[in-house]
Amino acid sequence: MPKGSNNTSATSPAQGSPPCYAAIDLGTNNCRMLVARPDGVTNRDGLLVIDGYSRIVRLGEGLAASGRLSEEAIDRTIKALKICAGKIRNRGVMDTRAIATEACRQAVNGDDFLNRVESETSLTMKIITAVDEAELTLSGCAPLLNTGRPKALIFDIGGGSTELMWIDTSSGGPPKALDILSLPIGVVGLAEEFGKDALAADTFEIIVARVTEALKPFEDRHLIASEIDAGRVHMLGTSGTVTTLGAIYLDLPRYDRSRVDGLSIRMESIKAICANLTGLDYDSRHHHPCIGPGRADLIVMGCAIITAIRRQWPATNLTAADRGIREGLLLDMIATAASEPIEAP
Repeated sequence: MPKGSNNTSATSPAQGSPPCYAAIDLGTNNCRMLVARPDGVTNRDGLLVIDGYSRIVRLGEGLAASGRLSEEAIDRTIKALKICAGKIRNRGVMDTRAIATEACRQAVNGDDFLNRVESETSLTMKIITAVDEAELTLSGCAPLLNTGRPKALIFDIGGGSTELMWIDTSSGGPPKALDILSLPIGVVGLAEEFGKDALAADTFEIIVARVTEALKPFEDRHLIASEIDAGRVHMLGTSGTVTTLGAIYLDLPRYDRSRVDGLSIRMESIKAICANLTGLDYDSRHHHPCIGPGRADLIVMGCAIITAIRRQWPATNLTAADRGIREGLLLDMIATAASEPIEAP
């Protein structure tokens, strides 16, 4: 499992209290943090979340055209990371891992940006590979894969890329990634290319066709469609697109993680929701209680990607996961701490 930063907070936990850990996932669109402590008794994922933070920062804004992170995007992101650093200090966090993904992988000034982050926030961040990203996502989502089916297909639609994992769940042990595909196609890049207005049907199909073409080699290697047809595959999606579709599926007045995480959604319902969202104008998406202004231009692009996945691999149901990299980082930190010998006083 990849290692991110290892920062010890200046504030120690209260005497006798369980240690807590922090994980930061900096993506192309979002900066997200969780602070948690181990709890394998009452929580199925082994974590008790005690604090969190999420902010749309659009770090990858304009990256596709310039190849660089813009000063405006950097400033927004560092402002969010300063809030994360403050929460980490206030919680007396024992260990922190902070990772950056596709935007920093692509940007020619990605390393310079992370040096500035460390200078201004004291957070040491690491750019991880697409494979490491997928493995952390699998680790974080593993508690939702207890279906009894021997295979699973997991996808994560990000701002700058989309990751897919073909998983073996037949051993009874931890799920094992058989293959990982990372596509340089994400909702931020597509939104910048195609705009924020309602998409014409032919334009939507152009995007779907682009994604479908990129998925074909993965299908050719593993014949996943036939495995799905035989009822042997659990499909799970983790991304803002999937969780937003879950909230709309439940007709929630506002997003509620406790209702969406682990939700099983019929694919026919996803098809209908995507068709409706694609036809809405930007203002309607902007004011939708489960979408909001920060995602109004991204949700349609996510619908195009998920449409390509749905057509390529026509599962009956999709499990929505509001979890992933951060949970994977936290579980790895906890496992590492548990395996270290206890020093004599």
